[in-house]
Amino acid sequence: MSHNPLAALPEVAIFQVTSNDIAEGLPLPPRHYSGMSGVEGGKDLSPHLKWSGAPEGTRSFAVTAYDPDAPTGSGLWHWAVINIPASVTELPAGAGSDPSSGLPQGALQLPNDLRLARFIGAAPPAGDGPHRYYFVVHALDVDHIGVDPNATPALLGFTMLSHTLGRAVLVATGEVK
Repeated sequence: MSHNPLAALPEVAIFQVTSNDIAEGLPLPPRHYSGMSGVEGGKDLSPHLKWSGAPEGTRSFAVTAYDPDAPTGSGLWHWAVINIPASVTELPAGAGSDPSSGLPQGALQLPNDLRLARFIGAAPPAGDGPHRYYFVVHALDVDHIGVDPNATPALLGFTMLSHTLGRAVLVATGEVK
C-alpha cells in the first residue's frame, strides 16, 4: 500500500465521520463493490455517512471517495459530491446512485474517474492486494465551491485547498483475490 494521500495537504481541523455500513480499517461489504468487480453482490451502493463536530464557519460540505492504491499512477476517484448544505450532517446509503435522489437539495455529483456522475464501487484488480478507500467529508468556508459540474475530482481537490476548514476521514479496505 502506498502513502497517505492526505499527508501532503495543508493541516486543517479534524472532525468525525461514521457509517452504519463501513468501519475504519475493515473490508467493505460486497454491496459497496462495483457490479463490474466480479465480487458477488457488488451493487455500486454508496455507504451511509454521518458526520459531527465540523469547525465553526462551515458553510457547506463536499464528500469524496478515493482509492490511492489503484494501479493507475494517480489512484482512482470513485465519488465526489459538492455543495452539501452546512445543515446536512448525513447521507443515506445509496445517496450516490444515479440519479442523485438521495442527495440533499443543491448538492451535485461530479463525474468520477469513469466519467459517471455517481458513486462507483470498489473494483480492485484480482490479485492486486488490499486497496484503501478514503471516504472524506470536507468542511468548506463557502456555500458553493464553484467548480464546473463536469470538473474532475482532482480539480475539485485543488479548488478546495483554500476553502477547507476541516476534514473527517474514514478508510475502509477492499481486495479481490
